Amino acid sequence: MAWLKKLVIAAALVAAGTGAAMAQTTLKIGLQEDPDILDPTLGRTFVGRIIFASVCDKLFDITPDLKIVPQLATGYKWGDDGKSLTITLRQGVVFHDGEPMNAAAVKATLERYLTFPASTRKVEISAIQGIDVVDDHTVKLALAAPFSPLVAALADRAGMILSPKAAAAEGDKFGNHPVCAGPYKFVERVAQDRIVVEKFDKYWDKDKIHIDKIVFQPIPDNSVRVANLRSGGLDLTERLLPTDLEQVKGDSNLQVASIGEIGYLGITVNTDNGPQSKNPLGQDPRIRQALSLSIDREALNQVVFNGQYIPGNQWVTPGTPYYDKNYPVPKRDVAKAKALLKEAGVEHPSFTLMIPNNTEQQQVGQVIQAMAGEAGFDVKLQATEFASALKLSTDGTMQAFQIGWSGRIDPDGNLYTFVACGAALNDGHYCNPTVDEELKAARAVDDPAERMKHYDKAAGILLTDLPIIYLYHRKLIFAFNKKVTGFTPYPDGLIRPQGLALK
Repeated sequence: MAWLKKLVIAAALVAAGTGAAMAQTTLKIGLQEDPDILDPTLGRTFVGRIIFASVCDKLFDITPDLKIVPQLATGYKWGDDGKSLTITLRQGVVFHDGEPMNAAAVKATLERYLTFPASTRKVEISAIQGIDVVDDHTVKLALAAPFSPLVAALADRAGMILSPKAAAAEGDKFGNHPVCAGPYKFVERVAQDRIVVEKFDKYWDKDKIHIDKIVFQPIPDNSVRVANLRSGGLDLTERLLPTDLEQVKGDSNLQVASIGEIGYLGITVNTDNGPQSKNPLGQDPRIRQALSLSIDREALNQVVFNGQYIPGNQWVTPGTPYYDKNYPVPKRDVAKAKALLKEAGVEHPSFTLMIPNNTEQQQVGQVIQAMAGEAGFDVKLQATEFASALKLSTDGTMQAFQIGWSGRIDPDGNLYTFVACGAALNDGHYCNPTVDEELKAARAVDDPAERMKHYDKAAGILLTDLPIIYLYHRKLIFAFNKKVTGFTPYPDGLIRPQGLALK
């Protein structure tokens, strides 16, 4: 009966293996959109940054109260003249392909961000004019001029360090299989369906990583995301609509966490990016002023968001240090809007507003369409899949785009790349040399009062020209199953896996 004994042992081993597989923990996260390319050099979506939070560690990170802390770096020191920054690096860190994360890798990554065609990071670190490897764990950045937002930029995508070996081998295809030094390594992506990452067993801070696999699922329809969450198809979802808050709170299996964001949502207008800009809205700031005045921001907040969000008109939130009090949130004034249209000689302007095809933005678009219609506007809504909409916006194949920005801790990160002449995310191609001068001057000083003087001058122009019509600032609401523990909301909206666990 030896054969029977062997069969019993084999069956036991199979059962043990099956049990181990079943014991593997998987966290399923619902996203509002499908990200664009998963290459920090080129990426520009908020949901892309959520993926990167698991895959690509940065030189620095932020705390929930917006302090900058080391991550792949251990510290930094400015030169006495403010024109150099020396960064010390964490030792013993490796990339997902086993290559060392060292000063040479930092140099290669930053040079890629500065020189790669169509890099969206270049403008964020453009002051860097030289990168020296001091030793294996020290790198020194030489700057063309003092640049106060630099460390804050290195606490986001510009600070994500890539495997030089993988980046060189993959080139512009790096985003198909990103290789970084984060807690999870990339496994697969099925467009519009899922992105899968698995725990990296050589992660430098692996004691804080308790979940084996994360599956990110883009589900644009908010009601479908909530239904999946309630049924157990998802464990966590980001950007819950305030209108669904009571429903989730009423479910004994679910919990919520929320925090105010550091970003904004607005309407980017195409002012000079190809033929689509050649219309009254794109060519005449009076038309854009009229559109802004036709929108009741507080009513929009109440109707769509149950009063949970913050009406706004600038790139930062009212009440924060860099909000310009000289330009308060405008009240709705339909009569003045009509007068501006009459003065411009276009009493019934028509334009197409491109909106992401998710529940929230479609509702916002419909409210704007109705409000602007009362002032004489004919607003046509074009609901578009988010990554596709970004491509159309970049190419200038839009007249106006209703789009948000998740925000940065330095005000420069919410402003410069969107309105400076030729900047990477300036899809409307707005350009005003005086604005550029003031924004560059604000970059060169550290003192908040001095910086504010330059932002005030820029605001006087930008809030008249209105290349972006700012509308509101969100409360970021996360809903998750009660078996999820260790979740902390951050004002940048990213889901950091450190400390997360499943009961």
